[in-house]
Amino acid sequence: MGKTAGRAAGSGTSGFADTRESGRELVSSQRVWSGPIFAVDADHVRLSPGQEPVARQVVVHHDAVAVVALREGRDSSQADGAPEILMVRQYRHPVRASLWEIPAGLLDVPGEAPAVAAARELAEETDYTAATWNTLAEFYASPGFTTEGARIFLAQDLSLLPEDQRMPREAEEAEFVPTWVRLDEVLDAVMDGRLHNPSTVLGVLATAQARARGWAELRPADASWLRSPESL
Repeated sequence: MGKTAGRAAGSGTSGFADTRESGRELVSSQRVWSGPIFAVDADHVRLSPGQEPVARQVVVHHDAVAVVALREGRDSSQADGAPEILMVRQYRHPVRASLWEIPAGLLDVPGEAPAVAAARELAEETDYTAATWNTLAEFYASPGFTTEGARIFLAQDLSLLPEDQRMPREAEEAEFVPTWVRLDEVLDAVMDGRLHNPSTVLGVLATAQARARGWAELRPADASWLRSPESL
């Protein structure tokens, strides 16, 4: 019975997707605080006709990109040619912790395409460039209160930038030591609860799944993306 129910739930999966809703009435919206990375809006929204509006506080945030930079086989630094990904360790003040993360950054350059931003962040944080780009996954950071969404890219066919093309790193990024780590080791750390950055956790899981499927279901770097229309 369980197997039958599973098949029924999974049938017609092409229509199983998040969708934009424009029919909810935004009764009022007031920007109560604004900064360079995010702003805070106090909204009142009517969820259905005739219903009293409900109050919602919204953190209007820049969207973001993250990069799983992967190499394997003859390009891998592992003795057995195992797949490995490029990671950095960054201090995150809000949670008072240093986190192992894949390269990532904000979409805070007006008009910059996400794939271009991802390539820029990879170069700035690791000194690497990639010839092949695909989309792995997207997510909303915390859709209950913030507009921030993120796209995770897979970067392959990697090479180091010449020294005269590398960007100096500042603040927390000055502590970065780009490190190649075996994909299976990172996957074990995710499953053991030793890694906590959401882009890293989701990116590693998506990479392992995509690789197990022979990379057959990767989407192009410019694939459509259900970004929030209210992102900063």
